[in-house]
Parts: sequence; C-alpha cells; structure tokens
Amino acid sequence: MIYHDLIDSIVAALEARDQYTANHSRRVSDMTEQACIALGMKEEKYEHIHIAAHVHDIGKIGIPDAVLSKPGRLDEEEWAYIKNHPQIGADILSKSRTLQPLAEIVLHHHESWDGTGYPSGIKSFDIPWGARIISVCDSIDAMMSNRVYREALSGDKCKREISRLAGKRYDPDIAQCILNQWDKIVKPVYANPLSL
Repeated sequence: MIYHDLIDSIVAALEARDQYTANHSRRVSDMTEQACIALGMKEEKYEHIHIAAHVHDIGKIGIPDAVLSKPGRLDEEEWAYIKNHPQIGADILSKSRTLQPLAEIVLHHHESWDGTGYPSGIKSFDIPWGARIISVCDSIDAMMSNRVYREALSGDKCKREISRLAGKRYDPDIAQCILNQWDKIVKPVYANPLSL
C-alpha cells in the first residue's frame, strides 16, 4: 500500500507541473496493464511493468518549464532536453531501493524496435519487455490526445499508424496484440470522460 501511495505522489508531482501529463500516466498504465494481460502475463509478472508505466515520464520533472510547457513544436535544442527525460527518470528511480527495479524500463521506453529510438539506440529484444509494451501504449495516448500543435487522431487513424510502425518503432508482436485486442485494451481508457 505504501508503495502505491509513493507512486501516486510521484505522479501527482509531475502532473502539477505539466498540463499534458495530467491523466496521461494513468491512461498509459491502464493500457499497459491490459496489454500485459492480453499478452498472457500473470499479475505477479506484470505488476512492476504496470507501475513503471505510471512513472514512465517522471524524468520530465527535470525538464525546464519553458520547454515542458511550450505551446507549440520544439526546436532542436528543446527536443534534446525532452529526449533526456528517460535518463533523468531512471536516475530518480535508481536512488530508491524500492523503485530501482523500474529504472531500466523507464530508461528505455522511447527506444525503437529498429534501433532509432533514444536514449541508447538499442533495438529489438535488447529493449526490456516492459519498455516495449509501454512504448506502444505511450504512443497511442500521445496520438489520441489533443496537443497545442495538432488535434487528437481518431482511433482508426491511430490504429493505422501503430500498424505502419510495427517492426520499425514497435515490437511487431506487441503492436499486433494491442491492435487485435483494441476494444479491451484501448477503448475503455477513452470511454471514461474523467480520463481525458
């Protein structure tokens, strides 16, 4: 119970700083949990992945406000700050014995199946399993959320984009599982108006 209260406090601290992050972590963690179930994982195996999804963006706490809250597209220097958030998050989590097991997943949640991701540029099965699941769910929520510079994609457009990037950005088996189970994994998250 204390563990979950600690996670909720960390997420609340980030959400207080970043308008976009409000509810994002919960939506990503809800999808991640359902994806783990669809992938056949038992709760004792996926609980730490589910918790890592809650805190996957905690490193944004170390990003300057002017970058984090910029109303528009980022320039190259600002993008470099954002690309550092997985490392900052892993560093924060590594300081706690309780949270340290989440650090590697958080560090690699922006890696790509083809090795073009960040921060390490690792690829395919070198990317931790949990990070590969969170990557797809994080992208779905980013696509299906309104941003200052673009409107949210529809579910159908998002599915087409996930399908197009399977095997490039995403683990193709995980992406396909989520696409096959879309009505169980993704739809319920956006059906609740309180989550938006």
